[in-house]
Amino acid sequence: MEPLLVYPYPVPADLAQALGRADLTYIGVRDDVEATRKEPENGWSGAVLVAEDDPDAALALAKVLRDRDYPLEPLVIVLRSDQLPVLEGEDGLYDDFVLAPLNHRELDARLRRQFVRLGRSERSDLVVHGDLVLNLETYQAAIAREPLTLTYMEYELLKFLAQHPGKVFTREALLNRVWGYEYYGGARTVDVHVRRLRAKLGEEHANLIQTVRSVGYRFGQTRWSS
Repeated sequence: MEPLLVYPYPVPADLAQALGRADLTYIGVRDDVEATRKEPENGWSGAVLVAEDDPDAALALAKVLRDRDYPLEPLVIVLRSDQLPVLEGEDGLYDDFVLAPLNHRELDARLRRQFVRLGRSERSDLVVHGDLVLNLETYQAAIAREPLTLTYMEYELLKFLAQHPGKVFTREALLNRVWGYEYYGGARTVDVHVRRLRAKLGEEHANLIQTVRSVGYRFGQTRWSS
């Protein structure tokens, strides 16, 4: 799993200790500029924003992270009990909150509950998104516990998309990232494989792979999808 975004930097000692005891990796940022500059290639796994010293700044950063093309989640706010009123009317800016002083078990439990809600697995050999499960070691796939019979490239395409939920990829980008730079087939190859995957996923789950008109394809729904 990619590291968590943590605000502020330097990371408060109690939060660093709590994340360390929960065996969660993280990177501290000072502001939204650093959040973008330091973001891992595959994106942040989530964010923990400490609002104790400057709740306005923490919520302003939360708004930036939520207003992105692919809103960051889960997003957890850390604050004191007397600061709870600042969260009123701001439900869309966070997924959960933890009260200070921090208890590492509570923080760990709340974050992992959010990971489960988002269909993420802690097992590095599995990719899980709702009813879809991909086993990266055995190259097996299942939807709603029913095995899927996929060709090698169908599996590779589905795996790549499922590992980047919510992100939009052009056909050309998918050709490069899945088939490789040395592949000389046209963009129609992607369309054919997407059509086959949708058929195999079945009517109920075919919309896991969405067409973004005039752009390409996206796996899953963003927070702003209807």
